[in-house]
Amino acid sequence: MARRQDQVLQLEPEHELKFRGPFTDVVTTALKLSNPTDRNVCFKVKTTAPRRYCVRPNSGVIDAGTSINVSVMLQPFDYDPNEKSKHKFMVQSMLAPAEMTDMEGVWKEAKPEELMDSKLRCVFELPSENEKTHDTEPNKIVSSSILKSESSSLSKSMNASPDEGEVKIIDECKKLQLEVQRLWEENKQLRDDDGLRMRKSTAMSAAHSSSASGSMVKEEGPSTRMLALCVLFFIIGVIIGKLVL
Repeated sequence: MARRQDQVLQLEPEHELKFRGPFTDVVTTALKLSNPTDRNVCFKVKTTAPRRYCVRPNSGVIDAGTSINVSVMLQPFDYDPNEKSKHKFMVQSMLAPAEMTDMEGVWKEAKPEELMDSKLRCVFELPSENEKTHDTEPNKIVSSSILKSESSSLSKSMNASPDEGEVKIIDECKKLQLEVQRLWEENKQLRDDDGLRMRKSTAMSAAHSSSASGSMVKEEGPSTRMLALCVLFFIIGVIIGKLVL
């Protein structure tokens, strides 16, 4: 069995990936991979619990004399301090060929003796009560100062706002009073105009009706007299006819 080569990449940290709780949110730790050689190196980062971690980048090429930072993100979970972590990571690497177009193909065709690997175990840590207190005190101080500044600015705005509000309300009241007065005058003018028009129309209708009745009397007068004459002539005719007979 061929012996594997020693790892050419330098890992920081070398043996452990530490994750500091609480683990109610994503916890990220950094893994630095350095390539001290004069050749490009292909790498892969693997884990025994792929569903619990997100690794970016999880593969790639490290140029000669350069390094890369890998972010290892632990997903939120219910932490049990009595349970020891069995999660492990492995950094696998190999020297990149001179001409490389397909990285997956290079990994598939690689011989076992060309592969190099380093293993790291995961360690979970919870902050102590003192550390929690020290961590929360600055946050409390910052939050209290923010609250004080916000409350002072709010009180200033509240103290300044009534004067401005009163001025605006007074201006609005004056505008409304002027508008009501203008509407009242317009209404009064309209009522006066309506009364004048009604008086004119009444006078005109009265004059028209009187003139119409006079003409009717004048017209009815001659017609009555003619009817009376016709009746008189009829009676005279009847008397004369009886005398003749």
